Amino acid sequence: MNKIFKTLDEQINILQDKGMIIDDIETAKEVLLRENYFFINGYRMLFMKSNKDRSFVTGANFRELYGVFNFDRQVRNILFKNLLIFENNLKSIMSYHLSKAYGIKENDYLNPDNFNNSMEKKRQVNDLINKMKRQIHSNANNHTATAHYSTRYGYIPLWIAVKVLSFGIVSELYLILKPTDQKEVASFFNVDPYEFATYLPVLSNYRNLCAHEEILFDHHVQRPIKDTRFHQKLDIPILNNEYIYGKDDLFSLIIILKQLLRKDDFHNLIKELDYEINALNGKLESISIGKILDKMGFPTNYMEIESIE
Repeated sequence: MNKIFKTLDEQINILQDKGMIIDDIETAKEVLLRENYFFINGYRMLFMKSNKDRSFVTGANFRELYGVFNFDRQVRNILFKNLLIFENNLKSIMSYHLSKAYGIKENDYLNPDNFNNSMEKKRQVNDLINKMKRQIHSNANNHTATAHYSTRYGYIPLWIAVKVLSFGIVSELYLILKPTDQKEVASFFNVDPYEFATYLPVLSNYRNLCAHEEILFDHHVQRPIKDTRFHQKLDIPILNNEYIYGKDDLFSLIIILKQLLRKDDFHNLIKELDYEINALNGKLESISIGKILDKMGFPTNYMEIESIE
C-alpha cells in the first residue's frame, strides 16, 4: 500500500489521536515542518505503550518527543567530532608508517607487493588499490594541498592523499596490510591488531550514521565486539552467557573510543554525553531516562568507564 501525503494538521491529528499531548499546536507544526515528521516520528516508539498497543503512554508530550530528537542530534554531534579526531589520527599514523616503509610516491606506496600477499587477499588488494587511485585523482583538484603537490611535483604523497580518502577506504587499507604493518599501526593505540581490525567497521558504520543525521541512539551494528575488561569492571549484566550492553550498541562505540582516543579527548567526550543525558532527564515526564539508556546500551554506571585503565 502506498503512503499518502499528510498535511501538518493531519500529522498533528495522528499524534493526538494516539494520545500525545500537544500544548502549542503552532509551535509543533513549525517543528514538524522544519525537522520533518518522518524523523521526529522515528522516536515515537519510546512513548508507546507496547509494540501491539501503539497508543502513547499517559502524559506523553510532544515536548518530550522533540526533546529526545534533539538529544539524539547532540549525541551525534559529540560522537561525530570524536570520530573525526580518530579518523585524522588513523590517517596520519598510517600515512607516516607506510611512507616510511615503502616510499612517498604513489607507485611506491600503492605497490601491491607492500600488502598482504595471501591468495584470499589478492583480489581485495588489487580492488582497493584501484579504488584509492580513483579517489585520489578524482578529488585531487578539489583540495589545495593535493592540487599543489600534483601540479608542482607530479605526485601526491600519502600523507597528503589521505585527506581525500574516505574513512571506509582507509579502514579497508588497514585490513590488507601485512601483519607486521598492522601490528605497527595498532600498537600506537595499544590495541591488539585483530581487535583493531574488528573495531574499524564499527567506527565506520557510526561515522556514516552521524554524517548523514540518521537515528543513532538505538542503532545496532551487525557484528558485536569481543568482551573487554570494561564489560567486566562495569559489572554489566549477563543474559544467556552474553553481556547485555556494550556489544553491538552505542555503548560498544564508547568502549572502542575509550581505547583509541587520548585521555583528554575521551574525558571531554564522556562529560559532554553525561551533560546531555542529564539535560534530557530533566525534560522527561512520561518515561524515564533509564529507558533511553537501555536503548543506547548504556549501563547506569556508564561514567565509571573513564577511570578504568
